[in-house]
Amino acid sequence: MTWLQAVILAIIEGLTEFLPVSSTGHMVIASSLMGINASEYTKMFTVNIQFGAILSVVVLYWNRFFQSVDFYKKLLIAFIPAIIIGFALNEIIDELLESVTVVAVSLVLGGIVLLFIDKWFNNNPTHTTPSNKQAFLIGFAQCIAMIPGVSRSAATIIGGLAQGISRKAAAEFSFFLAIPTMLAAASYKFITDFLHLDIKNDILKMNTPKIESSFNLLSAHDLQVLLLGNVVAFIVAMMAIKFFINFLTKYGFKVFGIYRILIGVLILAMLLLGVDLTV
Repeated sequence: MTWLQAVILAIIEGLTEFLPVSSTGHMVIASSLMGINASEYTKMFTVNIQFGAILSVVVLYWNRFFQSVDFYKKLLIAFIPAIIIGFALNEIIDELLESVTVVAVSLVLGGIVLLFIDKWFNNNPTHTTPSNKQAFLIGFAQCIAMIPGVSRSAATIIGGLAQGISRKAAAEFSFFLAIPTMLAAASYKFITDFLHLDIKNDILKMNTPKIESSFNLLSAHDLQVLLLGNVVAFIVAMMAIKFFINFLTKYGFKVFGIYRILIGVLILAMLLLGVDLTV
């Protein structure tokens, strides 16, 4: 992976991780268009730079992480569905990630939903923070985003709106929920793809894990590119979050819906024309 490719992917991650446009979908498409080989390192890079995006939430909302134990309790409750479903369907999710068609169709369908969200939920909130039950339902909604192209941010925010939570509160809870979810996903990917541990098999068969690390395959260049990617993702995500909260509060989801549909249709058209977008 070149420096330029790393910066482009990191910018895309920072811009799209917290917007309802599917960061995974954009990363898959960008990697395909730039001809980046799906090696162990590039897969780890695209997952690892999420740490930079996660850090942006911690920095922007650091005071919220000291407000109460109840805050963490609700995050844990919302996180539980992702642990169970993600662990059970990991192989299927990995297969879907390799399909650009799935990403494109998800972008279009999700975009259509976003066109009508503002009408379905007219932003007359009855709650500013979710209850335990509402947190669990938001977490369950988040699992829909395991389909590439759906958007974790969109799924969780819509889940919050469906529970009568305001746009701003739903978006912020989505940001907070991203921290344990993305940390778990990134850590799991690192362990299975880079340390070559078969966690699911070891747990089910009660085997002793055998570590076969790929660290020795990392060059100084690889480590420097990885560090740069995290720094760029952090900076861009900080700006994206501030923009998104203000924009969402004032204008809603329609623009994001239109954008998703246009991108999805463009990808489908390219596939029909025989353009190679193989991941």
